[in-house]
Amino acid sequence: VQLQASGGGLVQAGGSLRLSCAASGRAFSNYYMGWFRQAPGKEREFVAAVKWSGDMRSYADSVKGRFTISRDNAKNTVYLQMNSLTPEDTAVYYCAAAPYLTREVWHYNAWGQGTLVTVSS
Repeated sequence: VQLQASGGGLVQAGGSLRLSCAASGRAFSNYYMGWFRQAPGKEREFVAAVKWSGDMRSYADSVKGRFTISRDNAKNTVYLQMNSLTPEDTAVYYCAAAPYLTREVWHYNAWGQGTLVTVSS
């Protein structure tokens, strides 16, 4: 599966953004999808993941209650709705695909190119 992330940009603290990740290639609906982020000088960290059916989700504690992951298998797209953004959310955001629901970066075997989110104070 090939992944293309989009939707990043510059937003003020307290604002919202919605990221999209379009998939092509092998059956998108068979994959569990995740979002990760990497801030300058930091390791890539888990943000959220969703089961192929959309009925099971997992979130990092730092984004729980503010971010929502969803997917539309008919459109081969996964979304990350980000609300109440803070400067600490500034990072490059990556979407990724895995064969099961996991928070571990090394279990994801397909990655998008990343989209930059910058939150100003």
